[in-house]
Amino acid sequence: MKSNKFWMCILAVLLLVSAALAFTLRQGQADQARIYLDGELIRSLDLSPANEPYTISIESETGVNEISVENGQVRVIDADCPDKSCVRQGWISGGATPIVCLPHKLIIELSKNTTPELDAIAR
Repeated sequence: MKSNKFWMCILAVLLLVSAALAFTLRQGQADQARIYLDGELIRSLDLSPANEPYTISIESETGVNEISVENGQVRVIDADCPDKSCVRQGWISGGATPIVCLPHKLIIELSKNTTPELDAIAR
């Protein structure tokens, strides 16, 4: 019986730690969207909530994606790909899950716009 209680306590602690980690990762509001086309960065978007909503069009030889930016969020509102899974993904605002359109080789990643801090002084 003691062995079962021990493993139940370990499991409970692991579940609490993983839930806290997931909650922490979800809370981070991204302030920049980076758009990659075929692995190459083609555009960075400011996601500041103070900005007016806007829409951009990304055209390539594989197709067209319409991207909307509003209130610190980004989404693909239209695409001419066959499955439209990028459109169905909806709004994203954290940095955990990117928007991916495989037929168009398009990836939209969100991140914090952090400037590297100095960790040492060079002489």
